[in-house]
Amino acid sequence: MRALGYYDGYLGFLSAPGQRPIPGARVIDVGAGTAAFAEAWVAIHGTPGALYLLEPSQPMLARGVKPNLIPARLDQAHGLAPANEVLAAHIIEHCPDPGLALQQMRNLLVPGGRLRLVVSKPHWCNAIIWLQWRHRTFGKDEIHELVQNAGFEIEADYTFPSGPPSRTSRGITARRI
Repeated sequence: MRALGYYDGYLGFLSAPGQRPIPGARVIDVGAGTAAFAEAWVAIHGTPGALYLLEPSQPMLARGVKPNLIPARLDQAHGLAPANEVLAAHIIEHCPDPGLALQQMRNLLVPGGRLRLVVSKPHWCNAIIWLQWRHRTFGKDEIHELVQNAGFEIEADYTFPSGPPSRTSRGITARRI
């Protein structure tokens, strides 16, 4: 995915104007996969107080760095101390109930904590990607409604400026209310 520009896209999203994380923030990357989103977070904001990679795939976990790998799905993430930041890139597209997944992400955050969310948007490029991943896409109004109904206030939308992310993805920063 790095060769397709997603890592660079995450760097742009996380460095966009807006609220900055607190020093020593606790960060959870939900559905971390290759951890590219968490890696971009560290590149922009520095080493957090704690960084947890939540990922159910054993092959992906085998590529990670211990000790903060959590071999679990989002609905199995119990007992974690609340985070200041939750990162989630292209995760809810694969969840049977995206609204529930967003509520579960909200529950991982302290009050006022932030969700940095990247989701697939409608575009013909996603039809090609769907052939492999069988994911869904979200229009802007639909994802805004889901995020707000899950207990977040949307602070910013981000439009990826170039490459495949500009056609396949949208970014949202939202604060837990």
